[in-house]
Amino acid sequence: MSGQAQSLLDLYRTMLTIRRFEERANALYMEGKIPSTLHLYIGQEAVATGVCAVLKRTDYVLSTHRPHGHAIAKGVAPRDIMAELYAKVTGCCKGKGGSMHAGDIRVGMPPAVAIVGGNAPIAAGMALACKFQKNGGVAVSFFGDGAANEGAVHEALNMAAIWSLPVVYVCENNLYGASTSFSTVFNIANVADRAPAYGIPGVIVDGNDVEAVREVAIEACARARAGAGPTLIEAKTYRLCGHSRSDPLTYRSKEEEAVWRARDPLVIAAQRLKERGEASDADLARVEAEVKAVIDEAVAFAETSPDPLATDALKHLFVGESA
Repeated sequence: MSGQAQSLLDLYRTMLTIRRFEERANALYMEGKIPSTLHLYIGQEAVATGVCAVLKRTDYVLSTHRPHGHAIAKGVAPRDIMAELYAKVTGCCKGKGGSMHAGDIRVGMPPAVAIVGGNAPIAAGMALACKFQKNGGVAVSFFGDGAANEGAVHEALNMAAIWSLPVVYVCENNLYGASTSFSTVFNIANVADRAPAYGIPGVIVDGNDVEAVREVAIEACARARAGAGPTLIEAKTYRLCGHSRSDPLTYRSKEEEAVWRARDPLVIAAQRLKERGEASDADLARVEAEVKAVIDEAVAFAETSPDPLATDALKHLFVGESA
């Protein structure tokens, strides 16, 4: 379904699926059922949902070490991601990638790139392929404010600009690169202010308003498909959780967190739906129950899926292997 066709209730459902998936994953991690760590996307759901709602299945999304939201929004099945978190062979990367490498190329999302800023040049390369193939495809690179100062991001933006590549760069500015405040490492107010230096549009959007995100994504993707080149979107948002499971959040004030919790993207969307008369409390409760069933099934699938064998470590090392 295209972004223009999706209703706000559709977008709300996607955001709720991301939220409930991550809350359940966090609980399972605390129970010791999920190995490794988690970088949760809680609070930023409107960005992935708004952008991916505009994309076609054949478009590409390049994600980060915080990929669950992007994966679900792009169409990776929650059960496949959950099985991946459990390190099961039925996972979207056959249990070999884990949380930080979730993805499924069949829906246009290669496994996520955990290196900070590392997906930016890959997105440019995939966009270059789309341009050569003349298939109308678009690549989207998601990265955080912490990655915005990485050299790879600058190089990718410059190359995408001079070659007019069909790529959209989306900076999810959640105000902190791990525990480092945005204001201490930037001498400008906005990441998007750098766009004119590359000769491309820089757009700032409320990253907690899913409809606003969708609107700027529609324009950026249309520009890319028309051959006009990249756009740098800066979505102002906030993660309502720690950087990772080991983050004590001692660097943020309770007052700041309260301000952003009041602007929870799910709360904003639910209130808007009711104000417009597009959904009642009963409608939202039904969506909640349907999403819960999806997450319950994902957990059951992961827990009953087989573990990999030692010999599986030697599979899928080369292109063309299908076993």
